Amino acid sequence: MEEFLDLIWKWLITSGARILAIVIFSFIAIRIVRIIINRSKNTIVVKAEDDMERAKRTETLAGLIEKTVRAIVLIAAALMTLQALGINIAPLLAGAGVVGLAVGFGAQSLVRDVISGFFILLENHMNIGDVVEIAGKAGLVESINMRVTTLRDLSGNVHIIPNGEIAVVTNMTKEYSRAVLEIGVAYKENVDEVMQVMKDVADELAKDPGFSDRILEPMEMLGLDSFGDSSVNIKARITTRPREQWNVAREYRRRLKNTFDEKGIEIPFPHVTMYMGEGESSGVLRIHHVGGGGREPGVSDDTGSE
Repeated sequence: MEEFLDLIWKWLITSGARILAIVIFSFIAIRIVRIIINRSKNTIVVKAEDDMERAKRTETLAGLIEKTVRAIVLIAAALMTLQALGINIAPLLAGAGVVGLAVGFGAQSLVRDVISGFFILLENHMNIGDVVEIAGKAGLVESINMRVTTLRDLSGNVHIIPNGEIAVVTNMTKEYSRAVLEIGVAYKENVDEVMQVMKDVADELAKDPGFSDRILEPMEMLGLDSFGDSSVNIKARITTRPREQWNVAREYRRRLKNTFDEKGIEIPFPHVTMYMGEGESSGVLRIHHVGGGGREPGVSDDTGSE
């Protein structure tokens, strides 16, 4: 019994102490790296208050670096622990190389995901905080790593997309965004006056303290874009800060609708008028489709029986 206790004691003061030191060192190393990364990230973000792209890029790379360093430290700690237990790790490393090669041939999709993720990060296609459309899904980028990208859409659904499936990245919040507005008014309205009203509403919105810092440039009036079935469509756009185009567009449309109502500018809408004929054709139901534009010809259909 005493010999067994002596063996345990010797193991504790040699291998056991070494393993404990490895565990403590690994924990401290990961903690120190995390503190350094967080402090560096916060410093860069504070300095880049007016540069959202730099802040998003910093957030993305900080998370990736932290995960990579943690993985390296844990793998190194595991190998050192095995060596402290008296296990020769040289054959393990050689075998791991062979197994890794075999897995590489068998898991080509995984390799493709990792390579694609590397180039996505290297070429700065998107960062955490961007709103993008990839692989048929659109949403806010919540995380990017070497294998997958995670999006959360407007409904709160989370989409996890392997990087190897990303062929096209549509980034809606890169450096700046634009609210593209297509406003339809009745054919009877004076287009020049309507465009001036639209411009005035945009100028008022840009002076509002709640929106002035979101709008980067005055409204760009693109002009009369198309003739619709019941309306003439005027297109304009407002350049905004990233991710602010939707809020600006919603508020602009609200104000424009109220202004149109005040000034009596008609926003057309399709509607149907039904009436019965008189005299010999009193048994005929006539349906008259009116687009609401005032000058667009309607379409009449006669239905009924003799």
